[in-house]
Amino acid sequence: MSKTKSKGGQSTPATVALTKAGAGFTLHPYDHDPNAQAYGEEAADALGVPHDRIFKTLVAEVESGLAVAVVPVAGKLDLKALAAALGGKRAAMADAAKVERVTGYVVGGISPLGQRKALPTVVDSSALDFPTIYFSAGRRGLQIEAAPADLVRLTRAVTAPIGKEAA
Repeated sequence: MSKTKSKGGQSTPATVALTKAGAGFTLHPYDHDPNAQAYGEEAADALGVPHDRIFKTLVAEVESGLAVAVVPVAGKLDLKALAAALGGKRAAMADAAKVERVTGYVVGGISPLGQRKALPTVVDSSALDFPTIYFSAGRRGLQIEAAPADLVRLTRAVTAPIGKEAA
């Protein structure tokens, strides 16, 4: 994987964080449909990548405040497992407006990297099954492909089984 420097307006706080850390990554732009409801699934389908290899970034409220969960788009976030991974008992999805304000990203384009405020992060342990995973580069229509170990290291994340199969 090559270090991809931002070209043609592809720079985001996430790509800047990866570049600054010297981590290898590849950018994958795609045409975002403004009517899409499931952003991760849209990215997977547009890029021809299996849904279990593209990870969505979700933000939840836990007892200690906001926390980031990175889970495969093929499933759902297990809120109890997220809370447990952070030493708590309860978690609930955070308000979208609050999430956008705190992270600096818009819903559907939230990257686990380069957020305005570093939040506790949990990456689903299934990410470690792949040499590279895809996640939002910080805007709709742009995915980063990088080694999961780099994502974990740069977000200071813990890994835990926080994903569950979609019903």
